[in-house]
Amino acid sequence: MRLNRILLSGALIVVALVVQVCVLARLQLPGAVPDLLLLTVLGLAITYGHVGGALVGFGAGLLADLAPPADHAAGRYALVLCVIGYLAGLAKPDSGQLRSAAGPMVVVVAAAIGATLLYAGVGTLVGDTAAQHVGLGKLLFTAAVYDLLLAPFTVPWIMALARKLDNDPLTEDPAGGYGAISRVGGQRPGLLGRVSNVSKGSRRL
Repeated sequence: MRLNRILLSGALIVVALVVQVCVLARLQLPGAVPDLLLLTVLGLAITYGHVGGALVGFGAGLLADLAPPADHAAGRYALVLCVIGYLAGLAKPDSGQLRSAAGPMVVVVAAAIGATLLYAGVGTLVGDTAAQHVGLGKLLFTAAVYDLLLAPFTVPWIMALARKLDNDPLTEDPAGGYGAISRVGGQRPGLLGRVSNVSKGSRRL
């Protein structure tokens, strides 16, 4: 990952974790807690792709595992968000631009359900049965509802910010060009363009 991606991802993850622990977790809502950290990972994963999504998810999950008042085994949420980030990154459009807002919302619902199931499944393997006492069905429903309600106010803004700061003209685009300014007047800028123009001029001579 490039430096600007690392800095932006780190800042957004820290802010999301602080808000989730200090605000959302204290609302005492029935069932699950709105997962702002998950939504942040989803927004970055859809923008950066599956590799970037997996890296961001692992870092975010590990930070959540180590930050108080975490009461579960370290690495558990890191595994969950790494898998979710990778799968969400597969939804990145080839053109880099989303055709509608429905796609991310579907990803949010699927991720909320998948993350809850995966977290509960890993917990069962390590002997944590807290999800069974609360009720897995209730957790799945409330997690999907809370995250879906919170998503329109977070995911689009995170994706827009990530795309804006990720606008690097030296980065190769999927079509084999060289970024947003790769073709000016049908010619490639920089050294390749100058070499092409020189060769054309020499042929005319």
